[in-house]
Amino acid sequence: MQKLDIITSRAIPLPAENIDTDQIIPARFLKSIDKKGFGNNLFRDWRYNVHNKEPNLDFVLNNPVYHGEILVAGNNFGCGSSREHAAWALTDYGFKVIVSSYFADIFKGNALNNGLLPVKVSEEFLKEILTGITENPEDEVTVNVEQQTISFKDKTESFELDSYKKICLLNGYDDIDFLISRKEAIHKFELKTQKVYEQ
Repeated sequence: MQKLDIITSRAIPLPAENIDTDQIIPARFLKSIDKKGFGNNLFRDWRYNVHNKEPNLDFVLNNPVYHGEILVAGNNFGCGSSREHAAWALTDYGFKVIVSSYFADIFKGNALNNGLLPVKVSEEFLKEILTGITENPEDEVTVNVEQQTISFKDKTESFELDSYKKICLLNGYDDIDFLISRKEAIHKFELKTQKVYEQ
C-alpha cells in the first residue's frame, strides 16, 4: 500500500447522507477478487444514466471542475453491507481520504485495511468544507496523518485514529507488511523464550 503522511489536495463534494456500499459499488460488479478495476464502476448508478449508459453530467464525478484525492461526503458514509469492494473501488479511483461526520464501523475498518483514511469531523466543520469546496473548487484540504489533523482555510480539527493503523498508514503497511517489519524483534523474542524453556 502507498504511504499516507500529509495529503494536501482539492476535494470532491458529495453531500448525500447515508451513502451505502451498494451505491459505492453495486453488487452486480462484485465478480472479481482482484482489487484493480473497481474504480471504473465507483458510484456506477449515479455516474451513468441507467438506460443509455452515458455519463450523468449532473453527477459530481463527471464534473471536470471537481477533482482531487479527497472525497467529502455527507453523514453516515459506508453503511449497508460489509463488502470490502467499496474500499477497493474508492482507492482504485484515486481517493486517499474520505471525510464525513460519521462512518459505518465495518466500512471504516475495511478502508483502513486498504490504505484509505476515513476522517471523522464535526457536523459543523463538514458543512463548512462542503460549502467551501462547492463554491470554490480550487480550495484545498490538508490532512496530516502524523498529527491527526484536518485543515481547511483557517480552521483545523483533530480526528481519531487507531495507533496501529496509524503506523500502517504512515509506512504503507498492510497486516503482513507490519509483521515482516517486526521480524527481528519476533526472532529475538523467540530466542529468549527458547532459552527460558531450555533451563
